[in-house]
Amino acid sequence: MKQVIVSGMRPTGKLHLGHYLGVIKNWVELQEKYECYFFAADWHALTTKYDKTDELRQNTLDVVMDWLACGIDPEKSVIYVQSLVPEIAELNIYLGMITPQNWVERDPTLKDMAKILKTKEGQGQQINYGLMGYPVLMSADIMMMNSDLVPVGSDQIAHIEITRDIARRFNNLYGEFFHEAKPLLNNCALICGLDGNKMGKSFKNDIKISDTEEDTAKKIMTAITDRSRMKKDDPGHPDECEVAFKYWEIFGNEEEISTVRYECEKGLRGCVQCKRQLGEKINSVLAPIREKRKYYEQNPQEVEEIIRDGSFRARQKAQEVLTQVRKLVKMY
Repeated sequence: MKQVIVSGMRPTGKLHLGHYLGVIKNWVELQEKYECYFFAADWHALTTKYDKTDELRQNTLDVVMDWLACGIDPEKSVIYVQSLVPEIAELNIYLGMITPQNWVERDPTLKDMAKILKTKEGQGQQINYGLMGYPVLMSADIMMMNSDLVPVGSDQIAHIEITRDIARRFNNLYGEFFHEAKPLLNNCALICGLDGNKMGKSFKNDIKISDTEEDTAKKIMTAITDRSRMKKDDPGHPDECEVAFKYWEIFGNEEEISTVRYECEKGLRGCVQCKRQLGEKINSVLAPIREKRKYYEQNPQEVEEIIRDGSFRARQKAQEVLTQVRKLVKMY
C-alpha cells in the first residue's frame, strides 16, 4: 500500500514559475511514489474573495490546465475540485466541534491575513467566519483522505501542526482512526520575482507558465541585475546579481552557468545580452509545457472530464472515511 499524499492550491488564476518550481515540479515526482490527491481549493478562495466569484470557475480550469501541462497525470494522481467533494464540508463540521478557539487563532496564516485586512489596502475589514475557520477546513482537506504526508516548504510546517493536533484530539475522543499527517519537505528551487521580491500575480513581477515566448522575453528584460555595473565591459558580480543570475542557476545547465559567471566577471557579457539569452533559455525549457497547455486550452471539455472523474474518485475515498467517522462519532 502506497502512503497517501494530499495537497492543494487556491484557484487564483494562471500559475507562475514560482508555483511550478516550488510546488508542481515536486508533485510530478511524488506521484510516482505515492497515492496522490491534488485539489483546487475553491472554498478556500471564498475566504477572502467571496465577493469576486465571476472568474472562479475559469481560474479553477486554468489551475488544472497548468497542472496537466506540467506533468500531473490523471492516471497516476487524483485531480479534483474541493467543492465537488461535499463530504469535506461534513467532516469540517465534526472537526470544528472539537477544535478549541485558541488553536485556530494561533495559526500563522490567519495572523498574517488579519494584519493585511486591517491595512489601508484591506480597508479595515474584519476577519469573516469562513476565514477564521480556515485552519479547520484545511485540516478537513488533509484528513478527508486520511493522508499520511503533506508536501510543504519549511515555512509551512506550522500549518500541518494544527491538523496533527486535531487528528490526535479526534482519536482521543472517539477512537484511533485518523493518521497524524506529517510534513514532507520539498527541496524544490525557489525563484524570486523579476524585481527581486517574492514572485506573485498581485505584485506584477511574475512569469506565467502560460505566457507567450514574446511576453516572457519582454518580462525578462525588466529583471534586476548587478546594480554596481555601469558599463557593458565593467567586471560583474554574479553573486550580487539580484535576479538574472539566480534564474540562470535554476534554468541553465552546469556549463551554461559556468560560462555566464566567467563572462560576467570578466566584463565580456553585458546585462542586456545576458537577459536576452536568459529569455531564450527559459522559453526553451518551458516550450513542451506550453505546447501541452495550448492543447488543453483548445480542448477544455477534456479538462472538465478529468475534473469530474477525479472528483468522483475523491468522493469514493471520502465516503469511505466519512462512513467510519460517523460511526465513531455515533451520528444517527
